[in-house]
Amino acid sequence: MVDIDVRPSPVAAWFHHLLTRPVIEVDGRECAAKWGAAKIPVRPGEHRLSVYFRYRGQKSARLAEAGADFAVDEASTGLHVAVRLGPRNGDRFRIDGPAVHRH
Repeated sequence: MVDIDVRPSPVAAWFHHLLTRPVIEVDGRECAAKWGAAKIPVRPGEHRLSVYFRYRGQKSARLAEAGADFAVDEASTGLHVAVRLGPRNGDRFRIDGPAVHRH
């Protein structure tokens, strides 16, 4: 299980909560997401995480996209990943957590 906490900058949070929604992809599979915490089941092994946002109503936009690789081992009880969007228009998400390798 990977626990992904996705948050916009506090400066622009009101805007994003009203007009956008985050999108989380694990290994190319889009997972249901909203601003805040999401729990996504994953098998042990290497995985690819992508996070971006869309304006409500959009189906294919990938705004502020960032990606990272992470690993989950057999003994792991879970992994926490923090994903933050910067305050300026044009900022990308930043992904941090143990065993996360950004690209």
